[in-house]
Amino acid sequence: MRNHEEHIEQEEHWVSVSDLMAGLMMVFLLIAIVFMVNAERERNKVRDVAVLYDRLRTQLYQDLLVEFAPNLEEWGAEINPDLSIRFGRPELIFDKGENKLKAGFEDILQDFFPRYLGIIASPKYRDDIAEVRIEGHTSSGWLGQAEDAAYSLNMGLSQERTRSTLDYLLLLPEVQQEKIWLKAHMTANGLSSSKPIQGVDGEEDRERSRRVEFRLRTDAESRIAAILESYQ
Repeated sequence: MRNHEEHIEQEEHWVSVSDLMAGLMMVFLLIAIVFMVNAERERNKVRDVAVLYDRLRTQLYQDLLVEFAPNLEEWGAEINPDLSIRFGRPELIFDKGENKLKAGFEDILQDFFPRYLGIIASPKYRDDIAEVRIEGHTSSGWLGQAEDAAYSLNMGLSQERTRSTLDYLLLLPEVQQEKIWLKAHMTANGLSSSKPIQGVDGEEDRERSRRVEFRLRTDAESRIAAILESYQ
């Protein structure tokens, strides 16, 4: 009789343990489901932001192209789908080794920049622009200097040139009403010879490498980063 009672107690013990394990499994399953739903929701948010900014970039590229297409050949400029505008005729921009803007480039900027600003700072785009970059690029050489020294000297030169460009733009009468926005978004970036342009033969095209570029960066990256950070 006592053995029978002990057997019943053991069965009741194992039943209670199995019920507890089943309950824990259900809890873990619910946690896993919630986690997967949240992860899918965050992935959808990232996808939606990426799609939105791809469309914005495409539309902005088209607007820039329509505005400036008639002037590009005269200016020696080109507009690329990555939202960079390249001024690639060094004889119009700076004298060799100098950081003072040539009169011809000042005339180009006086025509170009107010129109450019009118597009990027319009209500359609201004809240989506994270940075307006002025980039200075040089070729890799410097007469009589070794490679490392040439790179360093060209870094200083490219930085001085972008600062000269920035200073000139901020003084244009046509942009004064947007100066606060510009000072919050526009930067001058000297890049030396870090991004040379190569010719069809794969060698550096020294002439085309000497250039000034205006490049836009949207805030899509920061928005996606914020989504991922909140998810973590």
